[in-house]
Amino acid sequence: MSLWKRLSSHADCEQRMAAYYDEKGLFDLRICLAPWIEDRIMSEQITPNSTEQLERVALKFNEDLQHKLLSTRTASDQALKYRVVELCDLIQRTSVLELYTHLRGGLQKELQLVTEKSVASTAAAQSMPLSPYNMNNASPMIPGGYMDAGDMMVGAAGVNPGVGALHNVHNAAIQSPALGMVTPKVELYEVQHQIMHTLQSFTSTRNSAKQFAQNAYILKSSGSPNFEAAFKCLTEEKPVIVTMIQRSFMFFEGLNDMVINELKNWRHQQALAGNGAPFNEGALDDIQRCFEMLEEFIAQLLEAIKDIIHVRLSNDDIELAQLLDQVQISQKNLVISAFIVDKQPPQVMKTNTRFAASVRWLIGARLGIHNNPPTVECIIMSEMQSQRFVTRGTQMDSSLAGQTSGEIQNSSSSMEYQQNNHVFSASFRNMQLKKIKRAEKKGTESVMDEKFALFFYTTTTVNDYQIRVWTLSLPVVVIVHGNQEPQSWATITWDNAFAEIVRDPFVITDRVTWAQISVALNTKFGSCTQRHLTMDNLEFLFEKLQREERSDYITWNQFCKEPMPDRSFTFWEWFFAIMKLTKDHMLGMWKAGCIMGFINKAKAQEDLLRSVTGIGTFLLRFSDSELGGVTIAYVNEMGLVTMLAPWTARDFQVLNLADRIRDLDVLRWLHPTEPTAGPLDRDRAFGEFFSKRQEPTPGVLEPSPGYVKSTLHVQVGNGNGNNGSISGTPHHVPPQDNMPLGK
Repeated sequence: MSLWKRLSSHADCEQRMAAYYDEKGLFDLRICLAPWIEDRIMSEQITPNSTEQLERVALKFNEDLQHKLLSTRTASDQALKYRVVELCDLIQRTSVLELYTHLRGGLQKELQLVTEKSVASTAAAQSMPLSPYNMNNASPMIPGGYMDAGDMMVGAAGVNPGVGALHNVHNAAIQSPALGMVTPKVELYEVQHQIMHTLQSFTSTRNSAKQFAQNAYILKSSGSPNFEAAFKCLTEEKPVIVTMIQRSFMFFEGLNDMVINELKNWRHQQALAGNGAPFNEGALDDIQRCFEMLEEFIAQLLEAIKDIIHVRLSNDDIELAQLLDQVQISQKNLVISAFIVDKQPPQVMKTNTRFAASVRWLIGARLGIHNNPPTVECIIMSEMQSQRFVTRGTQMDSSLAGQTSGEIQNSSSSMEYQQNNHVFSASFRNMQLKKIKRAEKKGTESVMDEKFALFFYTTTTVNDYQIRVWTLSLPVVVIVHGNQEPQSWATITWDNAFAEIVRDPFVITDRVTWAQISVALNTKFGSCTQRHLTMDNLEFLFEKLQREERSDYITWNQFCKEPMPDRSFTFWEWFFAIMKLTKDHMLGMWKAGCIMGFINKAKAQEDLLRSVTGIGTFLLRFSDSELGGVTIAYVNEMGLVTMLAPWTARDFQVLNLADRIRDLDVLRWLHPTEPTAGPLDRDRAFGEFFSKRQEPTPGVLEPSPGYVKSTLHVQVGNGNGNNGSISGTPHHVPPQDNMPLGK
């Protein structure tokens, strides 16, 4: 249930908040997009800690809001279309920052009002959970528990600490945009504790309902002379118990929202892990424990309602029947939402290549489904097909014929229950995509931009009603050739990093801030090469992504579609090639800090000329002009900087980088990659990476008479200028040429 829906059940609260939003003319907007506004603001990943950052967050929210409104205009409801046009006009006339802060402040007020109403009595206060949207418990930070829009701005000092109060538990505090590390403020065990406490508190209500039903049965069958007095007592007692059950159900909904929110965050972290971010898969066990306790809670609610509904005393059966329907629907939704992909398939998927995936049902053994485990089927769907299913919710046709976009072998698996860890899952260990059917491309679209998803589904029976559950994997890009891999990873990296937790498949923004993209690049490069980028590295990458008009925002086209200035390749092609070269051929040296890497030619020259060791000082930098190339810049005998022509993976297949450095006597001192460090002797820096060369033993015959061995050595060629690039190529050197004659 949305926050606004809960609030609107209290007329005084709704009136109060309507007046608040009407101050800026935003009431219609709040009503029209209630769930979207709540999900969008309450799941933000970056806590604004300065005025500038708050402005950027507000601008991004405004852009997303306009996109959402424009997409809503396609609805068939003509009245809604007209209303959306009016709302679009409204946000055009409202300050971006004013609109954002007023909506955000309003959500905080709504949370406080809902909490106040929920703890109206002492008994309720003991069992009322924290609001599922206020996991950081903001009230101690904000006097009076409220936060006005004006309180968000505090001049040059930055932003009020209360700004972060709405943030989700796992997105509450980002330590550094460069590192992208997230620190949760509320642990899952606290959520479990709240569910357990509320469940225990419900025991008295459950017992009261059971005792009430027994008393009614005894009264009916005994023919007691005090029938009228007893009947009157039952008549007075029944609405009290019904109210207690209704309140308990409201608490259940709040707890359910908290757990669903935790699961959304787990899935979001799973997507970030696709880019190499740290990921605690084990948290899913704790989330399952929450689902199991919620299932136990709602099962007891159903039993209590059924006990009461069988006792017919007055005309309150309609209200009880409605409550029963609501609880049954909530139980069904709980079961459906617990069906997830716990092991994702490869997100860049090559046809005719084996792969694995698995799905898990977080209800464990609670409903007894494991006693007759269902079979899970899997098909592959296009983006449009996936959108259709999300739009239709859980309503699935009996047949999925014509809904698949390809052919998958070994696409069914029976669910299995593991008694030792209570995991109820289906593993697909040997799937293979044989065929793929693609959509028609428009404009500059390519097959590497097209996103698909694996669609897992099954049917089972719960409490005498049949339900069909389904879930989608993270988006995948299907390729047929290895050369399609780099651009495919651009599509996946962008989607994993910037997709909203709640969205239509697989809608994604085409513009993000540099702060966001720097986290994604650092995460990707760090996970691939086992050493994260420095702030200087990131600043260099920022410059690479810029165009003539500098901006803090980076577009999808800048990222991987448009060639960089004066180059024939895109930023992503260049970045991906460097990442692959480093991982395949320079991993140890990069991890040891021997490679400067991301530095331009002018800065390299400047740093080398200012070095204290002078002639023979060198550094390694990634080439600007050659895809997947690394070059050496060094101070030559004349005190000027020489740049060697770049080496690529093909060169390192002949002779590795460390041995090439050893062969060049002009290289003596490695320029430090850290500002606080000093120069290192070349052999000390690279010695552990040198390969052992077997020297010939004088007088020992070669295994093949008539032949002598030769070895590869690198030497610096003759350049036409000291400031240009000159080649450093390997040459065959017969070892006998260095031996004294006559031996």
